[in-house]
Amino acid sequence: MDRAAILEGLNEDQRRACEAVRGPVCILAGAGSGKTTTITRRIAYQVATAAFSPTEILAVTFTDKAAGEMRARLEALGVRGVEARTFHAAAYAQIRAFGSDAPGGVLPSKAILLRQIANRLPRPYRFRPAGDLATEIEWAKNRRLAPATYRRNLGDHEPPLPADLMERVFAEYERRKAALGKVDFEDLLERAIGLFDDPHAKAALHERHRAFTVDEYQDVNLLQQTLLDRWLGPRDDLCVVGDDYQAIYSFVGATPEHLLAVPTRFPHAAVVRLEENHRSTPEILEVANRLVARLGGAQKTLRPTFAPGPAPELVPVVPEEEHGTVLERIRVLASAGVQLRAMAILYRTNARSAIWEEALGKAGVPYTVKAGAFLERQAARRLLRAIRTSDSTRVVATVRELVEHDGLLPRPPDRLGEQEAVRQADLRRLVDLAIELDDGRTTLAAFVEALERRFGRDVEARGVNLLTYHAAKGLEFDAVFLPRLEEGELPIRQARSAEAVDEERRLLYVGITRARRHLLVTWSATGKPSRFLRELGVATPERRARRDVSPSDAEEPAFSALRTWRLRRAKEEGVPAYVVFHDATLVEIVRRWPGSRGELAAVPGVGPAKLERYADEVLEALRSAAVGS
Repeated sequence: MDRAAILEGLNEDQRRACEAVRGPVCILAGAGSGKTTTITRRIAYQVATAAFSPTEILAVTFTDKAAGEMRARLEALGVRGVEARTFHAAAYAQIRAFGSDAPGGVLPSKAILLRQIANRLPRPYRFRPAGDLATEIEWAKNRRLAPATYRRNLGDHEPPLPADLMERVFAEYERRKAALGKVDFEDLLERAIGLFDDPHAKAALHERHRAFTVDEYQDVNLLQQTLLDRWLGPRDDLCVVGDDYQAIYSFVGATPEHLLAVPTRFPHAAVVRLEENHRSTPEILEVANRLVARLGGAQKTLRPTFAPGPAPELVPVVPEEEHGTVLERIRVLASAGVQLRAMAILYRTNARSAIWEEALGKAGVPYTVKAGAFLERQAARRLLRAIRTSDSTRVVATVRELVEHDGLLPRPPDRLGEQEAVRQADLRRLVDLAIELDDGRTTLAAFVEALERRFGRDVEARGVNLLTYHAAKGLEFDAVFLPRLEEGELPIRQARSAEAVDEERRLLYVGITRARRHLLVTWSATGKPSRFLRELGVATPERRARRDVSPSDAEEPAFSALRTWRLRRAKEEGVPAYVVFHDATLVEIVRRWPGSRGELAAVPGVGPAKLERYADEVLEALRSAAVGS
């Protein structure tokens, strides 16, 4: 194998990483910096220099697609015999080879069991999405927690159900899984870890693999790290590659701390930064790099390798014109030769896909929803299945009855799992659509047909991509649109801790760095711009200081609005107004002008119970007062 050919075309940093064939190597790879090229060339160089034979090397990543790409690139370099697998596939192979307790079968998904369990929950929680419950169980198991240890290790983490109920769901899931004789993907890792309790299996496994490469190391969780530690043993022939700026999966237990701790754990490790970006124009990288000062971790400043391009657009819009603004840019780019399939609209949660499906559909622009189109999601599927053949004209009443039966909450609390928050938004939207489309003569079957026309799409058209920030990771597009960069959207309103806000900032970084040449960021000119816009250098209107407000200042719009809201709320609850909030508390709220639940929680007189009950209404009253004044 020609060593020079393996290193051909690499930049200086990539070459340095490849030539470090022994000992611990930590590759801090910025977005678009060619990390897959680097690690596959490094493995090939390990084989070419006889540092290791192909069969002694284990390369692990997180998806079958990524593992297949790694194998294909190695074969193109003339390297065969290297095991390139996901963590779970590697664990399963080892269990089958060395384990006496091989699993009877692996559950392809937790969804079926959890859907059965969710449908039998108490009424307020019935029909919660299995995806939220699965995510919570994965959060626990990736931290090596069992039902018996789950509740006492929650810390500040908020489960999608009350903790005692979630513990029961977890225990029932484990019971049903065991009754089927099955294991899930986390069980595979635990069983592979258990192999090392057998001295013979431990010796055989250490003999089999002597060098390890781990891709996307910022996404490793405690369970995976524990297995990796067992594989490695006392040795240090480990190469990890990752980007802590793109660590966005804490909801399942992933943490970039393992990546950042490598230089401390291995003081002699070779640390290589890959900062040459081979994806985006200098103008887009300049915008992304504005976030670096607040991203923390291992600093990486992306350097362009492409020629200059058009300036990114960061513009406020009137809310009702946002769709039109994005559609106009799509038309302009398409007329200039940019393919629709090379464009993407990103949003924080799938709840936002429906408005873009409607807007693009009405405009006749083909689109592709990468995952979770509106009519394919749980709320719409259940409703359409129930009414598809009905000739009843009670459209609005029937839709309301069905969505209320499915658990529509009049005021959804913040502590909902992400998929349940999406489902609640979908249930509300179905009612709104029923009101809009019902003319008194429309049948339920016709309502279904109208929905399918409005949200139907030609999946073969390969049009504009609609997807979440999370789904966009690892992808790239000629043009990226980031609408609604506002408080409550990004950062999402559930992000109340500093750590959660930090992860939202990393999501924005991921979104920006998906763009190759064109970037459009928009937000409401009448709403509350995202705090991240200031970090991007955008001058946004600051909230006005309210230092001189007093209870006698009835002309102050925000104070008046809050008192009007308080009176209405007190009548609804049958209590005196001061039980809701004292005047002194309203004054302090207006003086501080909180823009989030976290800021409202810091106001004296706003305790946890009142925060949970009134936060959204108080913040909305302040927003309305600001717009009105």
